[in-house]
Amino acid sequence: MIYENDCGFYIKHIHDVLERDSNNALRKEGLTMAQVTVLLQLNSVPEKELPLKELEKRLCVAQSTASGIIARLEQKAFVESFGSPDDKRIKMVRITPSGINCCHAAEQQMREAEENLLSSLTETEREFFHTLLKKVSSSMK
Repeated sequence: MIYENDCGFYIKHIHDVLERDSNNALRKEGLTMAQVTVLLQLNSVPEKELPLKELEKRLCVAQSTASGIIARLEQKAFVESFGSPDDKRIKMVRITPSGINCCHAAEQQMREAEENLLSSLTETEREFFHTLLKKVSSSMK
């Protein structure tokens, strides 16, 4: 059981609020957090495309889940999939210009959410908080 004195209580609360606010903002666009995560992953690589297998690994999801997310993004014209020129058995996924525009909007919403999250902290506290988060995160397996 999680108690208010436990770090886990506060981490879960922060996560739940961020997730709720993100989903509410994305719902207006007809997107889910998983879909935006795919778009952000594709937009983060220079080629703007990745093999489906790589997306599965980056998202930590099964092939069927990744395929479903990609299918819904294709219906919205945010990505396109195609066979690899080197090996047609490899399914590639590429972000479209509409998907890139969606990423810009999502990144802006994420910046606003982070600013809201950290609004009660001084600049020194923000830096220290970030350092502690990185330290704890790197120790997790």
